[in-house]
Amino acid sequence: MFDLPKHTIVDKSIPKNAFDNYINTQQKKLFSEYINKIRWTNKLSTSTTNLPSKEIEEIQTFTIHLKKKGDIKNLLEIIDKSIPYHVIFTIQFENEILLSVAKKHPHPTNENNSVIDWVFQSEWLNSDKFKFNLKLKESIDFILVDICSQISGDKDKTIDELVQSNLEKQSLNKQIAKLHQQIISCKQFNRKVDLNIELERIKKIHENIS
Repeated sequence: MFDLPKHTIVDKSIPKNAFDNYINTQQKKLFSEYINKIRWTNKLSTSTTNLPSKEIEEIQTFTIHLKKKGDIKNLLEIIDKSIPYHVIFTIQFENEILLSVAKKHPHPTNENNSVIDWVFQSEWLNSDKFKFNLKLKESIDFILVDICSQISGDKDKTIDELVQSNLEKQSLNKQIAKLHQQIISCKQFNRKVDLNIELERIKKIHENIS
């Protein structure tokens, strides 16, 4: 998918029951219902890329083939939390592909778990329109920041700035949705005008976040 150097290739199948210690009965059912197979495809580290690492030692790439298309964000978070390194997930269903990458940090009291700070997730794309690539340059840290930038559409930001920007966008999107509902239900003309003015103000703030 990413046409990475052969030294980075792992190409190992990961059984779904490898995550049994992290899931309950309902989640185990969802794993079986949605996920066909999980493959650990690449390892990006100093030893496999000759790139230096700063805060991020390794990045793993996983390919997950689905039995059916659906929202598996919660399942990805379960997998991600159980792995101490950052993971780039390529999710495939028939001829469609979705990319998901989480910014995370080690759990303060449980070394076997990670804490998810933010998930950068693309839209579903036809495989012939898959536009993302992993740029193996500068450092291991750069690779993660760059792919998150590609997904979010934000440029020239640190990973923390990308997370903050997306948190702000999420908050503004909620405000926009709430204002839309208030405008629909509002019966007073003057109040509706005020709500529309506020809506346009929030939209402009959203547009200016880059």
